[in-house]
Amino acid sequence: MGLYDQTVGVLLIGIFFNTFLFGLVTYQFIVYANTKFKDPLWIRAIVWTLCITDTTHSTIAIYNAYDMCVTNYGNPESLLFVSWTVPVLAFATAFAAFITQIFLGHRVLLITKNKYITGVVGITSLAAFVTAIYVTYMAAVVHEIKDFGLLVPSVTAWLALQTTADFILTFILAYALAKSRTGFSKTDTVINRLIRGAVQTGVFASIFALGDMFCFTLLKGTYFYAMFAYPIGRIYTNTLMDTLNARINLRDMMGGTVDLDSQSNANVYHMHGRATFQGQSIHVQKEVITDVNTNPTAVASYSDEDVYSKTAYKKA
Repeated sequence: MGLYDQTVGVLLIGIFFNTFLFGLVTYQFIVYANTKFKDPLWIRAIVWTLCITDTTHSTIAIYNAYDMCVTNYGNPESLLFVSWTVPVLAFATAFAAFITQIFLGHRVLLITKNKYITGVVGITSLAAFVTAIYVTYMAAVVHEIKDFGLLVPSVTAWLALQTTADFILTFILAYALAKSRTGFSKTDTVINRLIRGAVQTGVFASIFALGDMFCFTLLKGTYFYAMFAYPIGRIYTNTLMDTLNARINLRDMMGGTVDLDSQSNANVYHMHGRATFQGQSIHVQKEVITDVNTNPTAVASYSDEDVYSKTAYKKA
């Protein structure tokens, strides 16, 4: 093992992976910009705020690599001190996570109509973000790597709260969407796609957050935590952008119709765009699929308006 494998080496791995993810996120931004979504201003503001945040984060990360490998080449003592980039990168990561969790919390509110669950998610996410701000402050105050032990309690609290919010969001979204299955193959295919997306969001974000936390806590004197810390923000942004851009494929999957073939024994009647199956009304309007009688917001909307906007849910 080389002399700098556990310091410069692992830092570079984290930066390389972050840069790769930034490329994927940039593609997501381009797709969003070139698609005529009629999203409200607050969603567009979130998208372009994250675009600026991710660009800034990735630019500073690449600068950090240049500073280590070029500017301070032959100066290993520089690794003993905390660069100004550390608190900036930490804040950008926490900000991306907070924005994404608030967006998904809004989605939970629309699907479940449960303000208490949404409140728990919001409070947990806000607590994680506030703790991250404190970590950012401490990282700016601490000047030497040997003093990073002072940050262990606050970093642990930050990442534990952030992971808790992810787990709650994942469980609630997956459970609520699973209950929304209608028995119609096209609708259930879309719902299964949303469930898969919700689970992937929680799993990947949690793995990296926990990896960051355990490496930072247990592997002091190394930079193993950086392999997980650098890419976390891009994972959250990619999650949010994939959620928004997925409307294109989901709308194509629905094809503007409801597939009734999967219920061969159903007593089905067609009248003016309304299909009735065993007492449940399914209304198709502007490619919006809504299970009206059981839960008007159970099945997500795929209109060109806001995919999660309450205006997209219309009773038949």
